[in-house]
Amino acid sequence: MKWDSTVRRSGAELDKMRKAGKIVAEIRAKTREAIRDGITTGEIDKIAHEIIDARGAKSNFLNYHGFPATICTSPNSMIVHGIPGDYRLVEGDIISIDCGAIWQGYHGDSAYTVGVGKISKVAAKLIEVTEASLFAGIDEMVVGNHLHDIGRAIQNLVEANKMAVVREYVGHGIGTAMHEAPNVPNYWPGSPGPKLRAGNVFAVEPMVNLGSADTKVLADGWSVMTADGSLSAHFEHTIAVTDNGPEVFTLED
Repeated sequence: MKWDSTVRRSGAELDKMRKAGKIVAEIRAKTREAIRDGITTGEIDKIAHEIIDARGAKSNFLNYHGFPATICTSPNSMIVHGIPGDYRLVEGDIISIDCGAIWQGYHGDSAYTVGVGKISKVAAKLIEVTEASLFAGIDEMVVGNHLHDIGRAIQNLVEANKMAVVREYVGHGIGTAMHEAPNVPNYWPGSPGPKLRAGNVFAVEPMVNLGSADTKVLADGWSVMTADGSLSAHFEHTIAVTDNGPEVFTLED
């Protein structure tokens, strides 16, 4: 996507994005609390829908290009874009929750992966590394750094732990639309990219596989799986570049 880095969010716009981010953080917290052996992904989706309604916000996922739910629920070897429904979680699963909200026309977007009850050591390590890689990328979001410094930091941490960064699905700009220019790769694409400026806002979202980085899409046209059946994890935050460093809008309290 073509991107003009001189276009930056005003203080009033950032305030609306902070509010959207707080609603998304509440969705993160409440859905995380609900995840347990026996709950269905559809029941988790209902929790998110109720929070958005209660806060007077709008869903940015529901009906987006025809997506039929409020959040994405992607268990185990599903990477992203899983459709909530009758799948019932069992102890030992891991699940990625991707969620968002719109407040007064401005978007927040975030994701996390969590285990259901007791999970394997390798699954726990995958979750730990993926979340750490997100924050390694966020640490690069300072004025004067370059856009692709974010992905380089993510890739370096992931590959140091002998895991693989998904290439086909990347982060993005965010503001009055959920997906705006530019793309924010979770890897080093071979050039630094433009310099970061205060007021730039991005959704950074590494997706990390235990096996290869290869993916496949199921017949529903949405659900993205690891091609080799290995586990996958996904973390995302909405972050502004400021003169005082990165500000994460979607952090849980």
